[in-house]
Amino acid sequence: MILTGGLVFTEQGEFEGKDIYIEGEKLVSSIDELTDQTKVDVSGYKILPGLIDVHSHGAMGHDFGDASVENLKEILKFQLKHGITSYCPTSMTLSKDMLKEIFQTVTKVEPSKDYADIAGINMEGPFISMEKKGAQNKDYVSKPDIQFFQECMEASGNKIKLITIAPEIEGALELIKEISKVTNVSIGHSNAEYDDTKKAFLAGASHITHLYNAMPPLHHRKPGVIGASLENENCMVELISDGFHIHPAMVRDTFHMFGGDRVVLISDSMRAAGLESGTFELGGQMVTVKDGKALLSDGTIAASITNLYDCMCRAISFGIKEQDAIFAATRNPAKSIGIYEHTGSIAPGKVADLLVVDQEYKLHKICHLGQFLK
Repeated sequence: MILTGGLVFTEQGEFEGKDIYIEGEKLVSSIDELTDQTKVDVSGYKILPGLIDVHSHGAMGHDFGDASVENLKEILKFQLKHGITSYCPTSMTLSKDMLKEIFQTVTKVEPSKDYADIAGINMEGPFISMEKKGAQNKDYVSKPDIQFFQECMEASGNKIKLITIAPEIEGALELIKEISKVTNVSIGHSNAEYDDTKKAFLAGASHITHLYNAMPPLHHRKPGVIGASLENENCMVELISDGFHIHPAMVRDTFHMFGGDRVVLISDSMRAAGLESGTFELGGQMVTVKDGKALLSDGTIAASITNLYDCMCRAISFGIKEQDAIFAATRNPAKSIGIYEHTGSIAPGKVADLLVVDQEYKLHKICHLGQFLK
């Protein structure tokens, strides 16, 4: 298949008028490699890589924590319909037995053109700070435990790609040093000071969970997690640009401070995403959704009810450069969990996951694994 006439978002962050060649599920470099030379005219449209959400709990009334294969498939279908072609289902702070049951579900979902690919699991907790637990359930917050993690990893079929740890709690640095050999460690739900965070980076951490949320604010005498992460050029930072978690000015400031190659846009969506206002469950706690905002009973802001594509578009509306917002939803998350070799950009040899969008970023067509959604 040949996509012709479109403006293609390149790995250099530019829109270039050129044809795209698709053979099977992959992108190829020339027409000579095609067995099917059917042309699809996308003149007047921009072509983006499929988006990658590395932090999301659920949608359409379903949550990864339901431990249901069918519910997980419904979440993946929702994501694909909104342009997210690769996805990390994200757990909450729960018991080991609960997490093992939840994680087993990803081993029972085969890749399909009907829903987003599971890029890996994001294990958010339970090795977090009680003081900065946010919307996580305090009953399951626990101390770092390598055997706990290993059992969860085994249950998942070795698919845990990201885990959140608070580095200041007892035993955290030892755990980070050990498990950063097999997965990506993110600092979050943490009350860590600057020195704690620096030690965590030295131990192997390379990611920050939803920057600003569930951590101390940046202070001129206590730079904390934010200040330490600014200094670490190898650290990626997640950002929820739903318009509620982070003020638009801070979204702009974050891209300015960290640069467009270090910000990872995420949705952090819960089961209410795609539904009307109401009361929903999140990690064993009740969340009330009203006017687009999800809150616990004590007023704590919980997960979002948006999706990554809308977060990317909002970032652009907040004043973020197009190329920076697109990279933050494609290339950067792919690099942050180690899957950029096969997805996250439009290049020969990579999976043919593409979005056809108009000049105002309205989704027109979605191509997943080399086929357009019907």
